[in-house]
Amino acid sequence: MSSSAARESFDPEFLRRKYAQEREKRLRPDGNEQYQEIKGEYSYFLDDPYVDTPLVREPLTDQVEVAIIGGGLGGLLAGARMREAGIEDIRMIEKGADFGGTWYWNRYPGAACDIEAYTYLPLLEELGYLPPRKYCDAPEILAHCRRIAEHYRLYDNACLQTEVKQMAWDEAARRWIIHTDRDDRIQARFVVMVNGPLNRPKLPGIPGIDDFKGHTFHTSRWDYGYTGGDARGNLTGLRDKRVGIIGTGATAVQCVSHLGEWAKQLYVFQRTPSGVDPRNDHPTDMAWAASLKPGWQKQRQKDFTAILTGRGGRRGEIDQLDQFDDAWVEMGKIYRRRMREAGKDVPREKVLEVFELANFEKMENVRRRIDEIVEDPETAEALKPWYAFMCKRPCLDDRYLPTFNRPNVKLVDTKGQGVERITERGVVVEGVEYELDCLIFATGFEVGTDYTRRAGYDLIGVDGQSLEDKWRQGMRTLYGIHTRGFPNCFIVGNGQASFTANYPDGLDEGAKHIAHLVKHFQDQDITRVDAAEEAEQAWSAEVYGTEARGPMGGTSCTPGYYNLEGQHDPRAKHNQPYGGMMGANLYFAKLEAFRQAGDLPGLELA
Repeated sequence: MSSSAARESFDPEFLRRKYAQEREKRLRPDGNEQYQEIKGEYSYFLDDPYVDTPLVREPLTDQVEVAIIGGGLGGLLAGARMREAGIEDIRMIEKGADFGGTWYWNRYPGAACDIEAYTYLPLLEELGYLPPRKYCDAPEILAHCRRIAEHYRLYDNACLQTEVKQMAWDEAARRWIIHTDRDDRIQARFVVMVNGPLNRPKLPGIPGIDDFKGHTFHTSRWDYGYTGGDARGNLTGLRDKRVGIIGTGATAVQCVSHLGEWAKQLYVFQRTPSGVDPRNDHPTDMAWAASLKPGWQKQRQKDFTAILTGRGGRRGEIDQLDQFDDAWVEMGKIYRRRMREAGKDVPREKVLEVFELANFEKMENVRRRIDEIVEDPETAEALKPWYAFMCKRPCLDDRYLPTFNRPNVKLVDTKGQGVERITERGVVVEGVEYELDCLIFATGFEVGTDYTRRAGYDLIGVDGQSLEDKWRQGMRTLYGIHTRGFPNCFIVGNGQASFTANYPDGLDEGAKHIAHLVKHFQDQDITRVDAAEEAEQAWSAEVYGTEARGPMGGTSCTPGYYNLEGQHDPRAKHNQPYGGMMGANLYFAKLEAFRQAGDLPGLELA
């Protein structure tokens, strides 16, 4: 060890080797293909269990000025910012029976947000709402989504329980023709696509997945008719059931404690453990709430992102670090402390070393907590995450780790290999069959697959060009919002745009930007807008060349959805956010500068 490493409570060289070994265990040549796409005989996993009476209506053949595809937080923000800009002719199109997106589908027991509510829930000031607790659960978030839709009149003219099947550009009419599963043929001058990164469930491609004779469902379509209870637990239907759950990501971390509390026997099948920090929820401090000044939420969101990316709080206000007391900003605090200890004028190579050591320290804290809580040493060791912070989605939960102290709960660690096979009776790992009555798939949503596959529809642009074909080798956009050959179409997401753990912050920046543009186009009678080829090439090159400091998506990370399951796929570099996990506020500043310029550089207008 170096002299600096000798002063640490951990051995950096050991951790580098350990991380590499654990990553190597989990690498698979099939990458994302290890998952089973939900279609054909598996389509029933997509059925909506929350609809009592399916909507019946006649097909639509009308026109709207703006169609917004997706009714999650991103779509709601797009609609809200359009309304604020004075744009009235809006239609929301959403496949769920209500607004909410991910929070419409994710109603599993324990579902909640692990970003503080004051930062995560958008439009708090606009709606005059303050969350009663630091963290909000899924029912509260879904209620807030409905609150936004009602406040901004987004239910008016909306098409719920409607899935887009194709969008095609009509050059003569300068409109998009939107075809849906209800035989609609809707014409829209402008289209905003906010499909969301987590909307299409996936299943593991495990041999024998068709053979199991017991009950199965995906966590995003939780079957309370079978389990009993609701999003807050009380799963009385599992008292006499042997339950297995495949997957140990953020969803499982939240629902496993409820399964363990009620099931006769619970088996948790783990390939890669999650890092789990304390949640430490508490009621909102009303004295603090009374002290808030106008503009507090947007500033808090920007401070959160700045601190999380290691850039500190507002310039000259180190005290801004102290407004956050959760595990998300612990990494930023450790990094800042180490940078202060390193002194002034630190060279770049030293900065990278400090960042790595801060990351090691953060994850050592996570692993130490497991030893403090989990009683069985073998189970505790298997639950330890051996990878860098943000390689997998960090989790905040106080109930997950203690659940493994229950006598009816067993962790089945597959040592990075995953489940061997599924039989009629249960699940096989290392030759041992675990007999089950119910098998739950907590295997998440498609992330690294092609954009159009996740969206569920394709775009046909100028001269019949397909977006699927254009992006086959990776995204090409201007600001992640425009893509040449697809006029009047705006994309809200994180590809070639921004990434922040507080995802609604990035969605809101995109929504405000697009609302500004559409209002300008209306005022100036501009009916066709497209990205200039040179501007698109320059932006895509800039994204490709930005230094994605930090581990997220890097080839040193354990395989997961952040990095296309660890594959060296050239698309990953093109599809990444601007600046990787560190560039969100820089990206927001670029959008602001573009708007301030006034002449809309890089766009071709007609």
